[in-house]
Amino acid sequence: MTKVTLKGNPVTIKGDLPNIGTTASDFTFVKSDLSEGTLYGQGDVIKVIIAVPSLDTSTCALETRQFNQKLADQKGVQGIVISKDLPFAMKRFCETEGISNVVSGSDFRSSEFIQKYNTEILDGPLKGLSARAIVLVDKNNVVRYTELVSEISAEPNYDHVLKAIEGLK
Repeated sequence: MTKVTLKGNPVTIKGDLPNIGTTASDFTFVKSDLSEGTLYGQGDVIKVIIAVPSLDTSTCALETRQFNQKLADQKGVQGIVISKDLPFAMKRFCETEGISNVVSGSDFRSSEFIQKYNTEILDGPLKGLSARAIVLVDKNNVVRYTELVSEISAEPNYDHVLKAIEGLK
């Protein structure tokens, strides 16, 4: 099991993120129209999986807005924001905030993402939600970059993610 913190307090998550160089596990998520999508179903593009606890928190909202902006001009790159928020809430957030450059995916139905990618928070007030993490997957669905944010209330390192994307083009 892996430890991160939430506002300085230790929190346990299920395990380690996938190893760089391994094939990313496919997973199913619920889209805003309640249909299902998959990681592999995103096609032959670089995929930035953006795992957040909930879009109803200020840091998750900020992170989603940042990735929406930073990925806007990235051809052949698809951002996927994954949380356990209901698809209705994710859709409302994206519409209100003008989020159009990342796909929202809810893990509420099966928890498949948090199980396969080991991001499930096992204790504390956010128990059952996802830790904050980034997993960059290339066009062949191979993991090329990962970041588990050590403090859940902090943002990921956007520059490192963007540099990793550039290295795949």
